[in-house]
Parts: sequence; structure tokens; C-alpha cells
Amino acid sequence: MRAHARTNRRKPAAAAAFETRVLDSWDAYLKVITDSPYANWAFRGQGDAAWPLSSTLTRYFRAFHVPQETWAGREERALGVFKRKATHLLSHIPARDDDFEWMALMQHHGAPTRLLDFTWSPYVAAFFALERAAGDAAVWGLNPQAMTSITPLSGPSFTLSQLDSRIGADKQVGCGEPYLLNRRLAAQSGTLVVPKQVGVPIEDILGCAPGSLVKFILSRAQVREIAMRELYRMKITHETLFPDLDGLARSLAYELEFKWWR
Repeated sequence: MRAHARTNRRKPAAAAAFETRVLDSWDAYLKVITDSPYANWAFRGQGDAAWPLSSTLTRYFRAFHVPQETWAGREERALGVFKRKATHLLSHIPARDDDFEWMALMQHHGAPTRLLDFTWSPYVAAFFALERAAGDAAVWGLNPQAMTSITPLSGPSFTLSQLDSRIGADKQVGCGEPYLLNRRLAAQSGTLVVPKQVGVPIEDILGCAPGSLVKFILSRAQVREIAMRELYRMKITHETLFPDLDGLARSLAYELEFKWWR
């Protein structure tokens, strides 16, 4: 199959101008991500190409019409409730003021947070984009140089207010991992993207800075079958990306789809 890619520019009302590349084959995707300017970027796969880069916390607040002036207080309260109650369920308890690790735990277990899951692997991102895509999917790429590194070099990290301060006013977005990684974050070569301002999609924050953001649109009809087969052979599956019983159970869906005979 020949590899094709089409490039255009998205220009919403906010005057963002991030690059969008429409890829209609798995070969085209591999060509773009191999030995390319994106080699050290962070990636996120989304099953619908129309979805913005918004956190679960933002989506929850908007879906239930929570007044925006109360968002900061509600986020802080939810974090405090989780800290007080989760201590009885954890074998390792993060430092009380290590809000970054606490939020990573919340994200890991399904709570709405301001964090967005990314990965340093474009293959893992493609898996998450395509595995349950009903239409065209997307892999977003973020340039780490456009974001503030918030990975602690040693010891615990920082409180929520210190995290906002560390991100700074110039870049508005942080990227990194807590000092102690959970099993899923480690298995997925994961990293966490943290917007300083809840409610604004990442593409509206970084999209106006050239070289900061790219969106690869993957045609489900032309890419998914070959991509999922090749990713399966690379052992990129739910079973390996979620190294627990839930991951094993989820992986059985593709076992039903994969053709073992000829």
C-alpha cells in the first residue's frame, strides 16, 4: 500500500495555527514518526479526531454546568477528599503535600483531574487512537520544549499551588511524571501533561506557537486493520499496557477480532 499524507492548517477563532496531517495508511504514519522531528515528542491517541485536548476535569465541569468561578475550589476539595480516604486503601502513601503524585493516582483510578495522559511512544498512542475508533482517529504530538518540565529529579514534588507556580506564566503547560510511577504509567511509557488553566484545551494554549503541536488524523477504514495487527505483533495490547487483571480482560476483545487462521 502506498503511503500518503496531506497537510493543512487549523485556524480557529483563537488564531491557532497548529499543523494537521491526514494519514491514510499505516506506512504513512510510520514514515512520519520514524527518524523525524517528532522523535522526542509526547503523544496522545484519541478515538475521535474531532475531540479536543481537554482534561476529564474540564469535560466534567462543562457537562454538568458547574459555575466556572467555583472550579478551583472544587478541584482542591476533591483532591483533599481523595487524600483522606485513599490512605486506607494504599500500600504506599504519597507525601501529604505531593499533590502531583496524588493527582496521578486519582487519574490512574478514574477520577476527573486536570491531567492528560500522554506517552513517549507514538506506537502506544496509535493503539489508544485506533483500538475502539468508530471513525477517523487522531494522534496528537506535543513538543516538550514548548512545555515546562515538572518531573522531580529527587524526592517528593509539590503542592497544587506550587505546581501552578512551577509551570509559570510563559508556557502555561507542564509535562512530566511523578517521582514514583504507577505500574500503568511505567508500562505505557507514559507522561502527564498539566495545563495551568483548567478549561482551556491544550491546542488553544500551544497551537499558536509554531513547532509546538501537531495532529495526525488516521483514517479508520484505511489504517486500523493493518495497524492493530502490527501493534499486536509488537505486543502493544491492553494486556501489556495495563499489567493487571483489568488489562488481561480488556485484551480479550482483540483476541476475538484477530484472525489466527488462514
